[in-house]
This record gives sequence, structure tokens and C-alpha cells, in this order.
Amino acid sequence: MELRASFRKIEEMKKRIEELETSFQNCEIRIESRDHIMGEAVVQIRKVADHLQTLAVQADMLSMKYELESSRGQELALLLRKIRVLSIRAKSYL
Repeated sequence: MELRASFRKIEEMKKRIEELETSFQNCEIRIESRDHIMGEAVVQIRKVADHLQTLAVQADMLSMKYELESSRGQELALLLRKIRVLSIRAKSYL
């Protein structure tokens, strides 16, 4: 009787080990998937940051041009300066 109980306990433990291994493999797959998604996000963030750098250069040139022309030009210059600030913040992602 004790031998059968021990055998049953061993079988239960084997089943539990299989369940844990399956769960572990599922976790590994999810981690790999998240790593891939994070990698894609980093690539996109770098592209946006690079584009912001380009916009900042253009904004500087336009800002100088329009700042002196009118109140609308000054508003535009302010918006262009904001783009420049965003590009500076984006540099850390390059």
C-alpha cells in the first residue's frame, strides 16, 4: 500500500513538473516577444528623434526668417523653438 501511494505521489510530481516546464516555456516565449516589440519601439523612437533633429534645423532657419516679420511670424517662431526643444530632448534616444 505504501509503495502504491509513493508511486502515485511520484506520478503527481512528474505531472506537476511537466506543467511547470510548460509554464516556464510560455514565459520564455512571452519574454522573447516583448524583447522583439521593445526593439521595434526603440528603432521607431530613434527614427522620430532623428526626424526631430532635422525639424529643429529647419525650425531654426525659419525662426530667424519669420521672427522679425510680424506678430504671426513671432508666433511661428515660438512654435519652431518648441520643436527645437523637443529635438534636444529627443537627442538622448539617438
